[in-house]
Amino acid sequence: MTYQLHYWPSIQGRGEFVRLALEAAGAPYVDVARGDPAQGRGLAAMEHYLSSPSVRRPPFAAPFLVDGKRVIGQTAAILQYLGPRLNLVGASEADRLWTHQIQLTIADLVAEVHDTHHPVGASLYYEDQQPEALRRAGEFRAERLPKFLAWFEAILQRNPGNASASVPRLVGRRLSYADLSLFQIVEGLRYAMPKATRRALGKAPLVVALHDGVTAHRRLRPYLESERRLPFSEEGIFRHYPPLDA
Repeated sequence: MTYQLHYWPSIQGRGEFVRLALEAAGAPYVDVARGDPAQGRGLAAMEHYLSSPSVRRPPFAAPFLVDGKRVIGQTAAILQYLGPRLNLVGASEADRLWTHQIQLTIADLVAEVHDTHHPVGASLYYEDQQPEALRRAGEFRAERLPKFLAWFEAILQRNPGNASASVPRLVGRRLSYADLSLFQIVEGLRYAMPKATRRALGKAPLVVALHDGVTAHRRLRPYLESERRLPFSEEGIFRHYPPLDA
């Protein structure tokens, strides 16, 4: 069955974490909101699940995944659902719980990245909260970003599966959806805060090695080099505002 991914058509955003998993697994899927309304796709098709009373368990927001009668919202929950189906998570309960825990921590980091440029309110423009953004971004660069990356680096160091691996993994020896999400974090941070990210990654060589290994993945590489991979912009989560990257 073809998965239906619902997310805003003009940005990577949180939908990209799900898209990377589908692409890495070679899973059949459609990007519904990017599709032709004449074929039952487009934004109206996505809005149906968000606002129609006929949807008994509506997602709060995009991204969400439709698989038959199942409608799954929240990035981490979607990846938890897809992981075993796409062979992107370990077989044991311990590995699955640990992978999900890592993904939830990545979700925390994504929220903090967003708050560097929108610390007061998502409905306000960046220019309306620039003084607060400067203060929030400074704390993020100095404290939060190094702390998150140090935690990922420690996980990679302590994973026994990496003892003889050419590409380090967060859990076990196989590629997981958490690896893909950490790759996306590095990509986004390098766009949004290239100076701060370069300094922080200088102390996280295994995170860099994981990122580079994902870049070379046989299925992901063609996707990453294609037009289907939308560029980062100042409309998504990762935004490059030079004053925030001192």
